[in-house]
Amino acid sequence: MALVAGFIAFALLDSPWGPLLLVVGATIEIGEAALWYRYLNRIRIKTGAEGLLGQRASVMERCDPRGRVKVAGEIWHADCPEGAEVGETVRITAVAGLTLTVEATGEPPL
Repeated sequence: MALVAGFIAFALLDSPWGPLLLVVGATIEIGEAALWYRYLNRIRIKTGAEGLLGQRASVMERCDPRGRVKVAGEIWHADCPEGAEVGETVRITAVAGLTLTVEATGEPPL
């Protein structure tokens, strides 16, 4: 936006104001792009298996040691070595193919 305003000022104003405002507009745009680049590089989006690790899930089918859990609206097969009852909240600790390894959290149901 600042660059567009600089081009308009460059076309309409006499020297030295037109070129000066064009340089100012370009500097503002470069600074804004640099700030956005730094800000967005701090945010790491996790997808796939690494995005599931640490999430909480609700047990849909008793895990003794295999069962099913619901996480983010999806139902997954799960392995829970210590077992978990229907409605319990579990935490995902590993993903192997289409099976999640979970552990009981002791938290109230989701």
